Amino acid sequence: MVTTDNNELQDCYGWLAAIHDPEIPVLSILDLGIVRNIELLSTLNQEGHIRVTITATYTGCPAMDTIAMLIKMELRNKGYKKVEVERSISPAWTTDWMTQEGKEKLRAYGIAPPDKRFSIPDNGITCPQCGSSNTRLLSEFGSTACKSLLQCNDCAEPFDYFKCH
Repeated sequence: MVTTDNNELQDCYGWLAAIHDPEIPVLSILDLGIVRNIELLSTLNQEGHIRVTITATYTGCPAMDTIAMLIKMELRNKGYKKVEVERSISPAWTTDWMTQEGKEKLRAYGIAPPDKRFSIPDNGITCPQCGSSNTRLLSEFGSTACKSLLQCNDCAEPFDYFKCH
């Protein structure tokens, strides 16, 4: 039986907002937009069965196992007896699912947020350190597969750019 207790669902989203991406700890899994759905299969006061559907930012993302484990641990700590984490590959995740707040957190952390003007990382991505767009691509692959490595020609700082997709 799927229930739709809005207060319980809001609580669940609040708890999941405290789970951060292991590769980009400044972002919660909600900031990233990887939580696609939460289903209360029975209320917390009854059997405590819940299903959370997530979508990886990239196929084969190594952080997804850790994220699934963190979701299970958090919800079990909140009293759910049975926690399912389902992975969905369709529709494919897109940077459009990231929150605006999450993109601002990336910038403040020193990672250039995705910019739809640049489907492939290129020169001209705004430096999160000094704000200059006088930048150059060093490598299409940065510290993780979802980022590219660039360098600012003005402040000379290297920085990651979260790729659009």
